Amino acid sequence: MTWQTGGSLRLTVFVGENDTWHHRPLYSEIVHRAHAAGLAGASVFRGIEGFGASSVVHTSRLLSLSEDLPVAVVIVDTEERVRAFLPQLDGLVAEGLVTLDRCEVVRFTTGDAETSGRENGGRENGGTENGGTAKGTGGADRR
Repeated sequence: MTWQTGGSLRLTVFVGENDTWHHRPLYSEIVHRAHAAGLAGASVFRGIEGFGASSVVHTSRLLSLSEDLPVAVVIVDTEERVRAFLPQLDGLVAEGLVTLDRCEVVRFTTGDAETSGRENGGRENGGTENGGTAKGTGGADRR
């Protein structure tokens, strides 16, 4: 997959990990819709502490409050593709926060270790000295 270096949009959807859509985790539904829409990638990040509109602080430090921790679904693609995806979230995210941020993509890999190893001077994991970078936003492709 080729990627044009330059301006893009980062879509972040903040929901609770217990939020569901038709008996399926809401974050999973968002990832699968992004995949079906052909977006470059989506990653889900589980928070260890946070609060939202309810003002109830959820934390992983206390067993009684460790339910429904915050979850962020992050998608990065061209502005046109991200904005075309936004209607997919209508009716899907009843309680949550959806944000858009302009960002600059400086590297996008297909996840092909052989190809990315050659592009980075033979070093794996993005060619950095401290263990590399995540390969794109490909959380949906993790095995």
